[in-house]
Amino acid sequence: MKVAPLAATAPGALLFARYAIPPNLLGFCGPADSAELLDAVRDGSDPSLVVDLERRFDGAWPYLELIAGSNGIGDPLDRRVVEAYWVGNELVERVPGRVMWAELGERFSTRAGRRLGPLLEAVPRGGVPQHNFHVFAVYPWVGLLRGGGAGGAGAGAVAAALEVLDRCRIRWGTVESASGDRVTVQSRLLAFEGSRLVLGEARSEHAQAGLSAGRLSPGDVVSLHWDWVCDRLSPSSLRWLRLCTRRNLEAVNACAVPGPAVAAERG
Repeated sequence: MKVAPLAATAPGALLFARYAIPPNLLGFCGPADSAELLDAVRDGSDPSLVVDLERRFDGAWPYLELIAGSNGIGDPLDRRVVEAYWVGNELVERVPGRVMWAELGERFSTRAGRRLGPLLEAVPRGGVPQHNFHVFAVYPWVGLLRGGGAGGAGAGAVAAALEVLDRCRIRWGTVESASGDRVTVQSRLLAFEGSRLVLGEARSEHAQAGLSAGRLSPGDVVSLHWDWVCDRLSPSSLRWLRLCTRRNLEAVNACAVPGPAVAAERG
């Protein structure tokens, strides 16, 4: 899909859209009309519509409010807040664990039921409110995605669960080639070591340039969500994404019953 040049859009709202549109187009989260946010951002004539549509991402929006509130920032779509949630920055360090624990408990007590305890266990073990926490620690206990789980059984269930977790997390990679809106990127995929979720070996994957910032060139380090390149990463942003990914993996793996392993076994 060819993406037209973007009209003027608030920096935080545009950054949010870069990461939120890929799963929305697949029907996993956000507004039911999956083209509406993309069209609104490209048009850029109604900023209030963009904000209204982004508020409908009920998985991400409460984290934005949590990060903003914990840092004394009034706008959940402040660019610093949006970056903190999708990639990570110093703002995630200022969210008290007890506040994050209480927020998750309030949000998911009904949906998770008896699984609420295991869901919350990753918070005191060092989880931080960046998107990969939601993927690794929350999704496996409340259903991997809207409308379904991993599917299959046995080895097929493990592969399906890993694919969902890997595609849905924010990951980093290095551009190998770019032609138009098609990009080849080398990145590390998720793997299981026993019941532990780890980063596996690097491999090449094909992605779409989407709403990524500017022309991409070999050697650029980028972030990816599903099969879209979301943004070009600065060295600082790359360090934060690696750090938050590591901390959230370690927190989930330290749980008595790691959710990703349960999701794979459950099928």
